[in-house]
Amino acid sequence: MTRTLAVVALAAALAACAPSEPPVRWAIAIHGGAGTISRELSEAERREYEQALASALAAGRDVLAAGGSALDAVERVVIQMEDDPHFNAGRGAVLTWDGGHELDAAIMDGSTLACGAVAGVTTVRHPIALARGVMERTEHVFLAGEGAERLAGELALERVDNDWFTTPRRLAAWEALRAGPPSAAPGGGTVGAVALDAAGRLAAASSTGGTLGKRRGRIGDTPVIGAGTYADGACAVSATGRGEEFLRRGVARAIALEAEIGRSSCAEAAERIVREVLAEGDGGVVVVGRDGRIGMPFNTPGMYRGAADAGGRFEVAIWDDGAR
Repeated sequence: MTRTLAVVALAAALAACAPSEPPVRWAIAIHGGAGTISRELSEAERREYEQALASALAAGRDVLAAGGSALDAVERVVIQMEDDPHFNAGRGAVLTWDGGHELDAAIMDGSTLACGAVAGVTTVRHPIALARGVMERTEHVFLAGEGAERLAGELALERVDNDWFTTPRRLAAWEALRAGPPSAAPGGGTVGAVALDAAGRLAAASSTGGTLGKRRGRIGDTPVIGAGTYADGACAVSATGRGEEFLRRGVARAIALEAEIGRSSCAEAAERIVREVLAEGDGGVVVVGRDGRIGMPFNTPGMYRGAADAGGRFEVAIWDDGAR
């Protein structure tokens, strides 16, 4: 018996000394919208989108690799994507039925549950910066319309004319929509990022122009905490797709709750809810959990997305033959 115990003790000691897989120190995932993304894109157009995604992903990676916070990383990514006309956020946002732009954004710090959101802003160049201003400079969570614009002035955030957000591609799509029935409006896209930093903190951020041809005052899931954007100690989520469906199901919070109660990992919860709760064609999410695992499930023909982590991962993809 003594010899058996000695063997067991030796085996345990050797196991303890054996090298183990190092934990992921930081991780980040981004998206630039989900929907019907034609595979007929020219090679040049595809490269443009991949380069735009890679540039935004690199901006967030650099923040995290330098020891920065998850919150700073996701804001940095979204600011860059708000300035990129390839995406439906900031410059490049779709137009409302009346021909203007109404922009929404949200940001959340999973380590404290602090969050901020704005909706229906029309002159703020970077709505995500205003959302962070709501979180850090007011006692509120959500400001809309004139009140949000007034806060932007108080915070001296950069302002632009509403038509600054218009691009020729978005204008052409709006004109085509106005020439046909209102029901012809396709779903819109969104940009977003989720991150885990080296200190173990999670954060999420999202920004959007909404859906093409939307009614004035329409608010989708993006700025609604728990629907399109959410982060806590277990999971960070940013969603894209048919906003009304994400609102009805509280998708972002539902994913995080499954991870929080230990029913599944954040990545597994995201996969299940996108595949089993949402309907085909509703959209997708990017998530990262406290374990550093990234998930990017979607049920549409494509989703602009990318992922990077401290282990050297760095990839972007559009269709379902790329990064998952």
